[in-house]
Amino acid sequence: MNTSIPSKEERLWATICHLAAFIGCIIPLGHILGPLVVWLIKREEGGFVDQQGREAVNFNISFSIYGLVFSLLVIVLIGVPLLLLLLLAWIIIAIIAAVKANEGVNYRYPFTIRFLK
Repeated sequence: MNTSIPSKEERLWATICHLAAFIGCIIPLGHILGPLVVWLIKREEGGFVDQQGREAVNFNISFSIYGLVFSLLVIVLIGVPLLLLLLLAWIIIAIIAAVKANEGVNYRYPFTIRFLK
């Protein structure tokens, strides 16, 4: 992990990594592909971008898995409110992560399975 203060450009690209997830509102799987593409292109430019990009990708993959599980629970009716809560949590947590990245804070998403280390 990078302990130095990230540059303004690193903070910008880290913020974009987090916000790129909202492409998923337009493009199927965009919530994973958006952060993944930004991370793959910019990860070599700084440790902060690399770390935050991995966090964003891991978070969106994890929440996709949770969404699939909750979708199965729709059969027993508890899945509908769980999916709504998941969507709300996804939006709020992604915005918090983007704000923290813009401030240069090394943000770790909650409820995230660390696929990329």
